[in-house]
Amino acid sequence: MPSPFPGMNPYLENPALWQKVHKRLIVAIADSLSPQVRPKYIVDIEERVYQTSGEDSLLVGIPDVAVQRSQTATNPETANIAVATPPVTPMTVTIPMPETVRESYLEVREVTTREVVTVIEVLSPKNKRAGEGRKAYERKRQRVLGSFTNLVEIDLLRDGKPMPILHNDIQSDYRILVSRGENRPKADLYAFYLQNVIPSFPLPLRSEDVEPLIYLQTLISEIYNRASYDLVIDYSREPVPPLSEEDAAWNDTWLRQQGLR
Repeated sequence: MPSPFPGMNPYLENPALWQKVHKRLIVAIADSLSPQVRPKYIVDIEERVYQTSGEDSLLVGIPDVAVQRSQTATNPETANIAVATPPVTPMTVTIPMPETVRESYLEVREVTTREVVTVIEVLSPKNKRAGEGRKAYERKRQRVLGSFTNLVEIDLLRDGKPMPILHNDIQSDYRILVSRGENRPKADLYAFYLQNVIPSFPLPLRSEDVEPLIYLQTLISEIYNRASYDLVIDYSREPVPPLSEEDAAWNDTWLRQQGLR
């Protein structure tokens, strides 16, 4: 069954689903591009690995609790009398644990030279939250932007802080950035909202190449269908992360029109 939304499905952004959606999308983009760019280029799936601890967790844990010794007023007349106090019982708390994070991305390489021509990144929730995940990605992003390598940055997550660009007053739910090495600091930004169809965009290659289009909407719809997410998602509930009041009203009306509420 196809996704019921005209554009991005906000229910796929749930951290419980997004990690698998992310992996499927990386593979789907690679599979769609590979036959279009051969024999000059290959599309490799690469992996970024870094360490995080509990403060970067996407799960809501139990906050640290300080246990204070109880104090009672002392009556001088009974100071020498032993008073029974209830025993101290332990409470369950959550401690930060080290975690190895692996994030996949794509590199389009020239076959003859093995040179990376284009990097394709699909952002994860950790990339958009304060912590090592964002730091690791920003370091990688700066290295690419400081070179002649093209960058495609796909942000299909409403939650978190968008990647930095000048003129940060641009508002949108989702973004696709296409930055060509030869045109920097100028870049093409596709900014769109929940109600919009996800725009297609060209894959930047060498200036003399014909650039294939990436039909992201089609790929997302195919992933939804192949993974049978219609059997997993409960559309009677609100999406996670939550929608704005305006979008929540639109979402309710849209799902009722689709017979899902």
